[in-house]
Amino acid sequence: MATTTEMKLPDISSQSIYAGKYKDWTPNLRPAGKLTATGDKVSTCLKPPSDGRPPSPEVIRRFRATVRPDAGEMRVFYGKARDPHLVQAKEMAHGISTQPSFFAKELVNPRPKSLFQQRKLDRKEAHYASHISAPLGRSHNQETGLPKGLDKYQFTFGIPTELDTGAGGLVNPNKTYEDVEKENEVGHELYRRSHLDFNVGEQLHRAYTSPNFKPTTKFGIPTPHDNTGKHLKKTLKWLHEAEQERATKIVSKRVDEFRERSQEQLGQVHDPIKDTLRVPPDHTFGILLKPDEYGAGDLLHMRTPGQYLRGRDRQRGVISAIRQHLKKANYHNFQDLTSAFRHYDKDGKGKIDLDDLREACIQFHLPVEPELLIQLMDYCDMDRDGRINYVEFANFLNWKDKMPTGLDMKTSPKTPEAPATPKLLLKEDDLVPKTPTSAENTPRRLQKQIDQAIGDHRTSASMINAVIGPNGISTKDYRRYGVPTIRTDLPAPRIRRADDRKNYGDESDAFGLVNPSLFSQRGVYEKDFLLPRSKEEIRQIFTGIGVQMTGQTFEDFYDAAAKKHPKGFVSVESFRSILDESQATRVMSGQHPFSV
Repeated sequence: MATTTEMKLPDISSQSIYAGKYKDWTPNLRPAGKLTATGDKVSTCLKPPSDGRPPSPEVIRRFRATVRPDAGEMRVFYGKARDPHLVQAKEMAHGISTQPSFFAKELVNPRPKSLFQQRKLDRKEAHYASHISAPLGRSHNQETGLPKGLDKYQFTFGIPTELDTGAGGLVNPNKTYEDVEKENEVGHELYRRSHLDFNVGEQLHRAYTSPNFKPTTKFGIPTPHDNTGKHLKKTLKWLHEAEQERATKIVSKRVDEFRERSQEQLGQVHDPIKDTLRVPPDHTFGILLKPDEYGAGDLLHMRTPGQYLRGRDRQRGVISAIRQHLKKANYHNFQDLTSAFRHYDKDGKGKIDLDDLREACIQFHLPVEPELLIQLMDYCDMDRDGRINYVEFANFLNWKDKMPTGLDMKTSPKTPEAPATPKLLLKEDDLVPKTPTSAENTPRRLQKQIDQAIGDHRTSASMINAVIGPNGISTKDYRRYGVPTIRTDLPAPRIRRADDRKNYGDESDAFGLVNPSLFSQRGVYEKDFLLPRSKEEIRQIFTGIGVQMTGQTFEDFYDAAAKKHPKGFVSVESFRSILDESQATRVMSGQHPFSV
């Protein structure tokens, strides 16, 4: 007889659930919770066995089912717990249970009828009036209702309508605009009272008897109008949409932080590790380089360190404009430089001060600020005495080479503005001839940086005349600016790296790129014509293009080309030039067949 062993729960009062794993420091305290054996069903877990306590009364269970129903039970309000209608409602079914007369199967596929059944059905349908007037498969026949003897093809009912006007006359009658307006005004007063039919823009007259009321008075604020239609654009938007556009856009903090890490922000440094790198917001990495105190203009005009114009270009432009205006005024209003100087120097001091210059600007309708006038005086004053003498006036405020001086060095000038005591305006060494071969004198030139750069500017090509070699002008002592584009001091490497962007003289210039030669389209470049070649290569090249010559003739041409080079090198270009000179000589002497 087999014995069955029952599953017993461990004695939780004597053994802890952590026995064998952890040391129990409080063995006298009972552990919390309920320990159940493994292998139980869900119903056993949801409904644990009774612990021997008596069941709760019905009243208590009714209230408990309202606030804390049992697992799997429906929550029922305690006021309806004993309602008998709840039991009836569970079994109640509303309406009447009907049986369908026809099924869908019978309607779609009806049962076949015998010939007798069909004839019986036709006989039954023949008694209906609808079948008589409109039989199945035929049009509706109304002849049975017409009088006998009526010609149905010629007889017509009704009264014939006389043709008055067409549809065009009804839609657009032949009336003037005044006639239409008069007909519209007839009875308009009655329609205004009965139907509130007001014309467009017509004011509603309420027949007020107040003496202060004026029918022409308008209330409210006029609606703004714009022909571009921007107000119409506002009306097409709802108020909440317009408010949302003005309101602050709410963005998720996570999205905002992601954009800050991954995207560049305007005016901020892109810092993906902002959270980990603790630096101030205004912190910048790298070394702060102090800007140079000179610019490109200072380098081009070779200004000394004490005369840098960095940050004063606009001020210098305004002063140049004032000088140009004064030059034009003096050239058009005076015959010579002396008359113009006497106009400025009204007191006969021999020099022009700041007050004289200000008065002259007012007379020439040239509004100049006092600060700019002081800077103009400082620019023209070369000897730094605070005033402008005759030589400075002729150099900086006049076109001295285009106007005569008007001075006689032997006698003092005699003008109404001149003082009683004769006084010379300049010394004898201040006058120089206009040109080396001219007898007319002019005040000497006061050289300043900008004037010298503009007046004496020359390019190296104009001075050298594009002659390169031992016979040309040496440019060894010339001042160079910037970095050379073509590195003539470095030999071109045999194998160039991909990142080497230097021009070693083996690349074309801008003119060659815009106007490429015919040879470059065939893969032949200018350097190929200038490379030194041997006698065999020269003979092979010119024989290949069809130039026929004897051996002695080729030797003479080759020796002539070798004599033109210091080292005796002969290139395709030099040999071709010898051939061209030979052909030109034969044409001029009449020996060439094409000579005239």
